[in-house]
Amino acid sequence: MNAVPSATRRAIRALPDELVSQIAAGEVVERPASVVRELVDNALDAGASQVTVRLAGGGVRAVVVEDDGTGIPAAELPLALQRHATSKIGSLGELESVATMGFRGEALAAIASVAELAITSRTAADAHATRLDARGGELQAAARGVGTTVEVRELFFNTPARRKFLKSEATELAHALEALRRHALARPDVGFALWHEGRLVAQWRALRAPLLDDALTQRIGEVLGGDFIAASRAIAARRGPLALLGRIGHPEAARSRADQQYLFVNGRFVRDRLVAHAIRAAYEDQLHGSRQPAYVLMLQIAPELVDVNVHPTKIEVRFRDGGAVHGAVRAAVQEALATSRATVPLHGFAGAADGPGPPALAPERGALPPMPQPLQSTLSLVRAREPAPGWTGGASAGAAPAVPEAGDAWPLGRALAQLGGVYILAENAQGLVIVDMHAAHERIVYERLKRAHGGSAPMPAQPLLVPVSFAATPTEIATAESQRQALMDLGLDVAPLSAATLAVRSRPAALPEADLTELVRAVLAELHAVGASRVVQRSRDDMLATMACHGAVRANRRLTVEEMNALLRDMEATERADHCNHGRPTWRQVTMKELDALFLRGR
Repeated sequence: MNAVPSATRRAIRALPDELVSQIAAGEVVERPASVVRELVDNALDAGASQVTVRLAGGGVRAVVVEDDGTGIPAAELPLALQRHATSKIGSLGELESVATMGFRGEALAAIASVAELAITSRTAADAHATRLDARGGELQAAARGVGTTVEVRELFFNTPARRKFLKSEATELAHALEALRRHALARPDVGFALWHEGRLVAQWRALRAPLLDDALTQRIGEVLGGDFIAASRAIAARRGPLALLGRIGHPEAARSRADQQYLFVNGRFVRDRLVAHAIRAAYEDQLHGSRQPAYVLMLQIAPELVDVNVHPTKIEVRFRDGGAVHGAVRAAVQEALATSRATVPLHGFAGAADGPGPPALAPERGALPPMPQPLQSTLSLVRAREPAPGWTGGASAGAAPAVPEAGDAWPLGRALAQLGGVYILAENAQGLVIVDMHAAHERIVYERLKRAHGGSAPMPAQPLLVPVSFAATPTEIATAESQRQALMDLGLDVAPLSAATLAVRSRPAALPEADLTELVRAVLAELHAVGASRVVQRSRDDMLATMACHGAVRANRRLTVEEMNALLRDMEATERADHCNHGRPTWRQVTMKELDALFLRGR
């Protein structure tokens, strides 16, 4: 967050009672990590460029946080320990648009109530530092440079019952390290170090990269490792008053747990279900099963548009317009994910306007339900024309294509053969490409269907000769009545039959085999949770995905080399082509180095 310059530093002062009454009650000190978080927050607010944390006994015996910030004048040190005394805010208006990490003036008082605490601080105007022991309350001269040191010892010494709930030393150290790791991710311009029992555990030096996204990428690599960088892509987007910066994991790098999800709102680490839902929704047709995406996202928004005063630990926020934030985050992440590793721009194809290309892969007859428009060739965005530069020779049915040369403009290369009626084998400049032809064609058809039928027109509906009725909850009844038009847009005619029963009189034509009761209940739950516009669009996409699956080329269908090449070229011109609609990968690259290793070449 923004540092407070020394020249404009505000004095610490007690907050008026009417402002205290508006502050979320109770600074929660749960474990040493809570102490680390609060003290580092204060250090950053003081403009520190280096923060050092020293722990003993996992932080239970000691937490010492040193910074090189502006420091606290000796006269204000006693006030710093007083509850609801702070330099961060002074009025309700400032509380509603707070731009600092801390603002309640509770942290030091709360910590001092459950541990032995001392503060040593010095400003640039002071001749020496001053130390204040919270228990004795005496001010003493001390030696240190400009900045502040806060010492917290014997956490919960006066509340043995709470101390017994702490975990092992290693576990508490891990929690404290994670707290500092979050700060390090949010502030690449600040250096951080963590020592435990005199041993350096982690260190991140302040970065001075000219571009914020470069510094952030470097810091993410330092904190989370190079593997995270390799398995993620950058995102930088601005939508209205909201800006997003960071990295989002590739769908294939999704994890079984949500343990690599870092969201920061105006520099503050938070857990927000609204934004988490928006991010997960952006991945929804690219993740397999219940896998969780990995990401580090910095969300910047005007302070007055977000309320950070909703939880004692400040881990939650509330947006003034949650719907707009949800939509903006989802759209930005979805757009960042749209470009697959196989996608090339139109100018990447040589001779795009010259002569006919390889024949299109025609969909199997009868594979799709009736549509307003006939299904076109799979080459929906661009046709492959003449071979791109770097290729020698040509390919024809039954003939093996030539070997690509360096500088090939086709990421997926040239088709070699079909394996087991399921996979296409191709050769590109890196080595061998293996393509799941059904999964790849499914994504191609799905993206085309979304473009053709993903607008605002209602989905085709099939009236039922005999309505389907089921017992419904009061919430389901109310949602069905208030969201009737949204249901109709999805091809669902749902209306109350009695005070506790709903009747379904039409179903989506694209889902003739769906369990109507389960389908309607799921749609009503989504409508109630996230609103009509989001549910309608997602349900529409789900139906189109089902149709695309039926329309994609099936396993064991023999393809000519020209047809295989046509499919590869279409993948290169299709968004999200790395994964099918169910999140399974559509292709894999096996490099020459990996192939050489299989055969022990060079050993």
